[in-house]
Amino acid sequence: MAKVDWNEAINSVSGALSKPGKGQHSCRKMVLATHRVAETTNPNCNRLYVRSKIERSTAPTENEVAQRLKFGTIAKAVNARAKDLTKITADQEAYAAQSKYTTMKSFLWSLEKAEYEKNH
Repeated sequence: MAKVDWNEAINSVSGALSKPGKGQHSCRKMVLATHRVAETTNPNCNRLYVRSKIERSTAPTENEVAQRLKFGTIAKAVNARAKDLTKITADQEAYAAQSKYTTMKSFLWSLEKAEYEKNH
């Protein structure tokens, strides 16, 4: 196995970026990248590398704040609707009748997003 110097500079990162899952690094302030380009002793090494969280240097724009608010509102509405016993049967029947969405949560998300966009 190649030895990697963790203190070396990272020139670029590519691949999927995600939070660590179970059994991986315990610090939740880390991001995983599937490949990196750096001056390593083994240039063919593409294992998962842990990179510290990127800190933001500017304040969020109005558009970003609006998108965060929209996302949070829709997420709360989806979770509430999934637990609402008065709507669950109708939602399950409507979900079974369609073929566009593969999960119930994505189907409910589309309904709540349409409702949000209609009201705002």
